[in-house]
Amino acid sequence: MSDGSYTGDVEVGGPADVRELPGLTITKLAVSEMANNVYLLRDPEAGEALLVDAAAEPEALLRLVDGAGVRTVVTTHGHWDHHRALPEVVAATGATTVAHPADAGDLPVPVQRPVEHGDTVTVGRQALEVVHLRGHTPGSIALVWRGGDAGTHVFTGDSLFPGGPGRTTNPDDFASLMDDLEARIFPLPDGTWFYPGHGKDSTLGAERPHIPEWRARGW
Repeated sequence: MSDGSYTGDVEVGGPADVRELPGLTITKLAVSEMANNVYLLRDPEAGEALLVDAAAEPEALLRLVDGAGVRTVVTTHGHWDHHRALPEVVAATGATTVAHPADAGDLPVPVQRPVEHGDTVTVGRQALEVVHLRGHTPGSIALVWRGGDAGTHVFTGDSLFPGGPGRTTNPDDFASLMDDLEARIFPLPDGTWFYPGHGKDSTLGAERPHIPEWRARGW
């Protein structure tokens, strides 16, 4: 579903892009030399927010979350470029840290709420389902928001991008990631919009026809 203005095309040093959906406002910002995407999810009526991946540039992230009522910071996986600003953001907001236990040891702060596949994380009145995607890292997770008339929206970290799965370092991890994506993400509707850890967004319908190509090339 498009709100008519949101594109998801953001650049480091540029403005955030904002998508206002019924029940959830999504703000996307690019930071760091790695061009990491950070997502602020807000339930405007509840006055609560959740941050996905406090990647870098803590000053920029603190400006982003100022006044939003951030209660939770979810880290999609343990790679260093996705959590460098986590200590500053948590210190400033008092937010609860959330991650999968398999990657928790890689984070610079303790994980206060470890989550497993099928768990739920809330922002105000909205629920996000945790989907464990094994392969990019052992504890990579995605968050799925089923927004009713607003459509389904997935925050995939580095597990799925336009053009294919995230990087893996051996054939077993690649097979694991592809298996999990096909079993746990691609059954969602074609119109499902996904928001990756770097770069542009896409929809599952746009990517689905290319799954056999991804399998064949092995990355």
